[in-house]
Amino acid sequence: MNKILLFSLVFIQFLMNAQSSERNLSSEKWQFKNAKETKWMSAAVPGTVHLDLMKNNVIPDPYKDENEKKVQWIENEDWDYQTVFNISEKELKNQHIELVFEGLDTFSEIYLNGKPVQSTDNMFRKWAVPVRQYVKKGENILLIKFKSSVNVGKELAQQVPFTVPESPRSFVRKAQYQFGWDWGPRLVTAGIWKDVKLLCWNQAKLKNTKIEQGKLTSTRADLNIYTEIFVDKEGKYNISVNNKSQEFTLKEGLNSVSIPYQINNPKLWQPNGWGEQNLYDVKISLRKDLKVIDENSERIGLRTVELIQEKDTQGKSFYFKVNGKPMYTKGTNWIPGDSFSPRMTKEKYRKLIKDCKEANMNMIRVWGGGIYEDDEFYKACDENGILVWQDFMFAGSFYPADENFQKNVELEVKDQLERLQNHPSLALWCGNNEIDEAIVNWGYQKQFKYSKEDSLQVWKDYDQIFHKVIPEAIKKYASVDKQIYWPSSPSIGWGHKESLTEGDSHYWGVWWGEQPFEIYNEKVPRFASEYGFQGMPTLQTTKSMFSRKVDLSLQKETIKAHEKHARGWEIIDNYMKRDYKVPADFVKYNYVSQLLQARGMQIAIEAHRRAKPYNMGTLYWQLNDCWPVVSWSSIDYLGNWKALHYQIKRSFENQIILPEEKDEILSFYVINDELKTFENVSLDFEIIKLNGEKKGLVKTANNRILQSDGILKLASFSLKEIVGDSDKNEIFLHLMVKGAKDKMIAESNYFFSKPKDLKLNKPNIRIKKLSATEIEISTDVLAKDIYLMGNAHFSDNFFDLLPKTSRRIKLSKPVEKIEVMSLWDTMNP
Repeated sequence: MNKILLFSLVFIQFLMNAQSSERNLSSEKWQFKNAKETKWMSAAVPGTVHLDLMKNNVIPDPYKDENEKKVQWIENEDWDYQTVFNISEKELKNQHIELVFEGLDTFSEIYLNGKPVQSTDNMFRKWAVPVRQYVKKGENILLIKFKSSVNVGKELAQQVPFTVPESPRSFVRKAQYQFGWDWGPRLVTAGIWKDVKLLCWNQAKLKNTKIEQGKLTSTRADLNIYTEIFVDKEGKYNISVNNKSQEFTLKEGLNSVSIPYQINNPKLWQPNGWGEQNLYDVKISLRKDLKVIDENSERIGLRTVELIQEKDTQGKSFYFKVNGKPMYTKGTNWIPGDSFSPRMTKEKYRKLIKDCKEANMNMIRVWGGGIYEDDEFYKACDENGILVWQDFMFAGSFYPADENFQKNVELEVKDQLERLQNHPSLALWCGNNEIDEAIVNWGYQKQFKYSKEDSLQVWKDYDQIFHKVIPEAIKKYASVDKQIYWPSSPSIGWGHKESLTEGDSHYWGVWWGEQPFEIYNEKVPRFASEYGFQGMPTLQTTKSMFSRKVDLSLQKETIKAHEKHARGWEIIDNYMKRDYKVPADFVKYNYVSQLLQARGMQIAIEAHRRAKPYNMGTLYWQLNDCWPVVSWSSIDYLGNWKALHYQIKRSFENQIILPEEKDEILSFYVINDELKTFENVSLDFEIIKLNGEKKGLVKTANNRILQSDGILKLASFSLKEIVGDSDKNEIFLHLMVKGAKDKMIAESNYFFSKPKDLKLNKPNIRIKKLSATEIEISTDVLAKDIYLMGNAHFSDNFFDLLPKTSRRIKLSKPVEKIEVMSLWDTMNP
């Protein structure tokens, strides 16, 4: 389009909407300084003080080497941010002028032209400040003075008569993970972390829109559009929804308007694996005397979500019913994608959510120690069919409940509800992460010598925030169909038997309890919302920990510094010795640590899925990282898939064959999570030696029906029947579930021994280049856990390749050199 024509159209649109204008002040020239000093330095908005200090070469990159230790002084300082922006004569003629701060971190005083206009005390709130009386034509000086959250938190903590664990983080409404976690650095930020806008308007303003879904059938969807409108003068106004207009008489001040709206022959929004993610645009326009005063658009999906909890003979169910059907939940836990949140881009959000979709997930839990994520996160979930379990931002500590804190929390909840609730991906609001468990199980009260009165106060405060303030705010501000609330995750701590028979469970007997992976077969909950095991990041991400090229070694202090769990390396070593031969070579150790992590999670997920419908959900810990680190993630900080994510993709397939070996009996289950039925289902399996020799084929012509969203036990055999006089360490099974006309439904391999005991043969692995972005890989004998190394993403990796077979692999980009390794290489130096 011609630039002049484009400008003309934009200008005409501006004139048509001249009742309201918005200007982003983030692009103005910003400066910052230590409050003790006089020298100003350049700053970026949105941003954080750490990023600005890095940009000005005041501090090194905290993600590299052991630099995290060198930047701890920043959290104890106060910081000033300032900019100068111009107000035109035309802008000055507006009846209303507001400064809108989407996010300020955290305690600040805002000054405009030398006059205080607002104080802030919550990173998660939006601050709209009327400034008509403070602005002037020409230059205006905006100054924001940030106080140290650590120092303010300590002052607030002193007002409580007992020691609060993790103090002072629980006293400040900011991202809790910034104070350090067992996968993240301590980087307590300050600054303008979201956009700053100048809003000018006249007559009236659409303040908030929530869209409530009523009756939903195949022929009609009934909606109620609730919108808040502020008007200067009482009168008649027209409000239209997608150009269907109604006239309303609005009073001076704030008005709440309800508008019924119908969609005929609606197309449902379906979770990933069930169908399409159909979305509808809803445009609300406010007019006075035929002139458009203000407009707002929302994108919605039509679906129903219910949390079902019903008593049964084994306890109480816990599952989600979506669009009237029980859904087996497969997914993960999300932490912030960067310790410096403003660095998260739209592209990074979309890639991570796309990676979830590709790995067959349908839910993601936003963990309560991070942030309420950017709009781009929820848009990506909407478009990819990923339901969101949304924690409120409270985690693993005791929180106060004084009057100011309660009001602050209510307004925080209000802001986030109004921003997020129209997203079809939003499934559940959860009060907190592990606070009920922390009070009951973690021994803090004994450690800090609480009196009976202190302990009672902790429970009283907990009850006030999570059983009153938050649920009451949800009822007040959320539409009826978006009010599903769960007070705490987990509902019962993992040491109690009830944690496996009702509610959601965080089972940490593996890793924290150092139980073997096989314990997952016994400890199966109704809904697993957290469990996990650590693995190293990819070699590329490991190298990024260093500011210069070095020879990688586990003894490097930098690598030790990027493991935040106090006993992390020791625990990994202990588990590795149980299941693998521990390599001395760093590259091989890195590879085996990833295999170990993937193996543990495979055992857990298969145990959960075999127990369907007793168990109806499995969310592993965790998807992503906030910096380069050894952690529980399946995707490392640079976005590379670890072995775990490739395994997750396989373990979360909609149709899967799952063996269970118990008491010398091997049983085979096939699971179907899709909304379709399979007929004439049967199981075949080949008994194959690791050297490629085939020992036999077993066919079980069951001709069974695998129902939609169903599970079938196909067959059981004694181990003696299958193994015979063979050495279990030398054979494996290739399993195939077939349907009508012998169409493959699912296939996998089953090994009778732990990896370290397998008598593997050296594979002759060949790689043939088919095109710039596709290869074919083949082997003569079983090649177990093939690891392809190259500067690209591989469509599959860390996989078993059967004897005398080949597989085509796609690459995300051309690669000059591809190296390959298999498990045999780690067992034969």
